[in-house]
Amino acid sequence: MEARQTYPLRIEGELDASVSRWLWLVKWLLAIPHYIVLAFLWLTLLVLTVVAFFAILFPGRYPRGIFDFNLGVLRWTWRVAFYSYGALGTDRYPPFTLEDVRDYPARLDVAYPERLSRGLVLVKWWLLAIPQYIVVGIFLGGGSYAASQVDERVWGLGFETGLIGVLVLFAGVALLFTTRYPRGLFDLVLGLDRWVARVAAYVLLMRDEYPPFRLDQGGRDGSAAVEDEAPAAAVEAPVVPEGRGGGTAGKVALIVVGVVAGIVAFGLLASGCALVAVDRTQRDEDGFLMSPTQEFLTPTYAIVSESADIDADGSERVLDSFLGMVRVRSESDRALFVGIGPAAEVERYLEGVEQDVVTGFDDEDPTYSRRAGGAPSAPPGTETFWVASATGSGEQTLEWDTQDGDWRAVVMDEDAARGVSAEMSIGAELDSVLWIGIGLLAAGALLAVGAALAITGGIRRGQH
Repeated sequence: MEARQTYPLRIEGELDASVSRWLWLVKWLLAIPHYIVLAFLWLTLLVLTVVAFFAILFPGRYPRGIFDFNLGVLRWTWRVAFYSYGALGTDRYPPFTLEDVRDYPARLDVAYPERLSRGLVLVKWWLLAIPQYIVVGIFLGGGSYAASQVDERVWGLGFETGLIGVLVLFAGVALLFTTRYPRGLFDLVLGLDRWVARVAAYVLLMRDEYPPFRLDQGGRDGSAAVEDEAPAAAVEAPVVPEGRGGGTAGKVALIVVGVVAGIVAFGLLASGCALVAVDRTQRDEDGFLMSPTQEFLTPTYAIVSESADIDADGSERVLDSFLGMVRVRSESDRALFVGIGPAAEVERYLEGVEQDVVTGFDDEDPTYSRRAGGAPSAPPGTETFWVASATGSGEQTLEWDTQDGDWRAVVMDEDAARGVSAEMSIGAELDSVLWIGIGLLAAGALLAVGAALAITGGIRRGQH
């Protein structure tokens, strides 16, 4: 018999003749430890695939250490899927390893490519794979999300509305009532899983050969069958040597820790850069970091902020070094009163007064909570509890040296008349912003170095 055109990925599954009729009902629970580990492994795989992208784009080679790790993640995922709701093909619990477990009934291998196309790497994972994404979306469910499904829901780690999930559910029902897994149904499910695996390897940049639009059914990989019906393990591509393709637990831990540390380092570096940039570019002529100007408008008698509880344990030095002086700018055609006072005194003064309390911002516009009531008993300027205030029309500036306590800001008409309209901004000296930014940059740089060492050490460890 003439050999069919081979594809450099082999995925196989051997149906266990004694699959339990009821265990599949709780495999979702039994597999939770694997799901947790795989979540971290796939996060690591995706980050390393980005690294591989640039390696292919310039040297034209997929780094062997990264390839072996990613292949190990695919193997682990396939074993869990075969055990659970990607096939329900065995009741043997999957091992926690990236290695090729030769006696486990589900195996996967991808031939390592000596060279990869620099041009294809730019388009194959998104543009060229679009038809395959549509097909895989049907197999896994949620066709419009097919691209993300290949990465996040590979081979159905849980029942889906897709074709594979429906067929596996039928198989589970058949097991429950007949104790038999229909062989034809199993062969079809394995063919669908095989299709998904080929697409996954292609979009993860592991091969340049386009996945065939062909359903190779059965537990053995028909695409690798030869004339003498040898097992599909005899794929044309070289099999990864023992101990090379999977890596040890130490290797996995090093790479995963390195990638997680790298993500944290990226966040620290980005935050540090943002704070330094804000400090260097967003201060006004007096050195205050000011918010954008917002229009505040109410038909009531007052606009009131929510209470701000400042607690520095009585340390003025902490407040001065971190927050510093607070500045409030207002501009209005009418004479306004802007004041800051103790929350309890402000609430006493405005008790029974119609007012709007600012609760937040929606699309940069302030949102209010209306409190019903009448007019104030006296203009705000006659009260003596204000710790800082400004009165007048046009542009007004209020400055307040922050103190411990619970405070509220109030904007009212100078004569306590109904209706308040003003354009306002608030800011502070915040001298600590620059030093916090520099500290984040330093911590991010150190963590990035550690992440690089961990990833490099893990990859090299797997190559020895």
